[in-house]
Formats: sequence, C-alpha cells, structure tokens
Amino acid sequence: MKKGTKIALWVSIPLVLLIWFTGPRIGLWGNRDLKQKDEVRAGQAAAQGQADRQSAATAGQPAAARPAGGGGQGAGQGGGQLPVNGTIAKPSYLTSGIRSAGSLLANEEVDIVSKVSGKVTGVFFREGSRVRKGELLVKIYDEDLQAQLRRAELQEKLLAEKLERQRVLLSKDAVSRESFDQLQTDYNVILADMNLLKVRIAETEVRSPFDGVIGFRYVSEGTYVTPNVKIAHLIDPSTLKLEFAISEKYISENLMGKRISFETEGYPEEFFATVYAIDYRIDETTRTIGLRARYNNSDGRLVPGMFASLTLITDEKQNAIQVPTESIVPEMNEKKIWVARNGRAFLVPVVTGTRTATMIEVLSGLSAGDTVLTTGLMQLRDNMPVRINVTD
Repeated sequence: MKKGTKIALWVSIPLVLLIWFTGPRIGLWGNRDLKQKDEVRAGQAAAQGQADRQSAATAGQPAAARPAGGGGQGAGQGGGQLPVNGTIAKPSYLTSGIRSAGSLLANEEVDIVSKVSGKVTGVFFREGSRVRKGELLVKIYDEDLQAQLRRAELQEKLLAEKLERQRVLLSKDAVSRESFDQLQTDYNVILADMNLLKVRIAETEVRSPFDGVIGFRYVSEGTYVTPNVKIAHLIDPSTLKLEFAISEKYISENLMGKRISFETEGYPEEFFATVYAIDYRIDETTRTIGLRARYNNSDGRLVPGMFASLTLITDEKQNAIQVPTESIVPEMNEKKIWVARNGRAFLVPVVTGTRTATMIEVLSGLSAGDTVLTTGLMQLRDNMPVRINVTD
C-alpha cells in the first residue's frame, strides 16, 4: 500500500467516528429534536432548583419575617425582630485597688497544756464547744499536794497560838526578843509554804485562758500528761485577722487604716476588713511587705485558716455603671456596646474603666436604665428591630 493511501486511511477513520456520534445530535440522521429536548430538560431542572431554594429560605424564616405576597425584603427591612438577651444598666458599688491573696487567722489561739506532770483525773469540756475564760477544762491528780497543805495548815494554827502567847510574854519581858523573832519567822515560813502548795494545787487545774471555741481533745481520764503533751487547741474566732502581702513598691503609700474587700469559698458576697498592722520588713525572697487587717466575725460565719482573695481598696465608687464583659464590641481603637431603644438596636461608642472577672465599668457613653444587649451581637445591624429578653 502506498504511503499516501495509508495517511488518507488514518485520517478518515477519526473523521467517520466523529460524524457517527455527532450526527444524531445535529440532525443529520433525522433526530433534529434531540438537542432541543436536552435544552428543555436543562431549563426545567434549573427552574425546579430555584423553586426549591426559595421554599427552603421561606421555611427557615420566623413567621413575622416571611414576606407577604412573595416579596423579597430582608429581616431588617420587612419588620422582622431578632430575638436577643439584654440587661438593664444599673448603678452599683465598685472598688479598685491592689489585688492579693491571704489567709484568715484567729484573733487568739493557743495549745492547751498542763504546767505540771501527772495523771488526768477529769476532763470537763466538750469538743467543739464554747468555753469562758477561767473555766476548768482538765484536772490533774493532786492528792499528795492536798495532804501537804493540810499538814501545813495544822502547823500554821499551832504556831499562830504559840506566837500569840509569846507576844503576851514579850510585853511583860518574860521572854527575850530573839526568841519571839525566831517564832515569828517560823510562822511566816509556814504561811509561805501554804501559799506555795496552793499555787501548785492551782496548777493541777487546767483552765481556759480566754473566751473561745475549743477543738478536739487529745487526752482522757487516766492519761499521764507532761508540759509537752497537747490537751486541746483553743481559738477566739470573734475577731479574725486577714494576713496577706503586697509588692514592696507600695511601701511609700499610706496603708494604715485602708479597707480590704475579700471573698472566700462558700460565700457569694464580699466581706470587708481594715488594715491595723504593717510589717515594714521586706521579705528578701518575695520582695513583699506583710499586712494584717481585722474583720469582725461576731456572727461566726468565717473560720480561721480560710483562703481569701482580696483587694486593698485604693478607690471606691458608689454609683458605677457596670455591664457584662461579653457585651463589649471592640472596634479598632475604641469599644462599642449595642443598646436597645424603642425596640431597635443601636451601636454606641463607650469608654471603659475597671474590669472584673465578669463585669466591666463604663465611664461614658451609657446611662443608668439603658438596655444593653448581650447576645446576637454578630447578627445585629444598626437600627435593626429586636425582641429583647431582659435578664438580671
């Protein structure tokens, strides 16, 4: 086969195949309506898809926001209301200052011990109860001391009678002055011995040194105690001391008499104390100065040992306006807040101040009684109608 014939054959094969597949679609073999049918099907599919999208959009809108009569207006133009939460801005008490942490200490506390060694013959307190100053808590064995005291009392009585006779004889010069003075000395020694025995007997009675609450007891009747044995622990919780430390850079400030606001676990409210003592010795490890504040705990709500998160108050405001931190919308170099007025939302610029864990102070741009929006902030637009659920 010649070379030209081969080339013609290879060129004609693809051409025949192309005509075979495209002929029906362009109407070469009598199927001229095939192309029109494909175009009709494509148009019907597009129309159906558009109808489905419009139905889904209408079903997803609130009832009040659906267009009446097929209108295509949005929520802000068609009168729809965006449901949001809001809170009323109210004046409140606000403090600012130096934050720290500390511990509550008892006004007075002591380990109850015996001054003398001996066997416990009686325990006269109930664990966890209140005791009065001077109340008998524990009695130590003292029978031997009582016997010595009784003998000394008899000797004192005998010497007192003998001394009285010697005084009569001395007045008549029937006895020497030296003999009388010796008898007087013996009598005084007996009196001193009696006083010493009474003191030793008193030491066998362990009494409360102050009013307070006594804790667990660590001895029982029959226990042999020494001055090193702890009998119980006594505290006075009527007044508590709040001990804490602040940085040494505040050493130049007038800290005496400053108020302290503090919080503890178990109570939602704030408590207040007053600084009464400053340890001006700087701690070389932490570079802080120690302070103590006094808190009146007459109601007994707080107990020694509790942890306290505190603020040394340097500034107090009685009518500060605070809003939730989540209501702040930061924009470039300023901050704004969504405020509802007459059922519509408006974005207003504000100046903020002191910030706490959940609230932030607004210095300007907001007035008491304004409704501050706290949810739906990303969907809001200026002058958009809103339906507000006011929360505390």
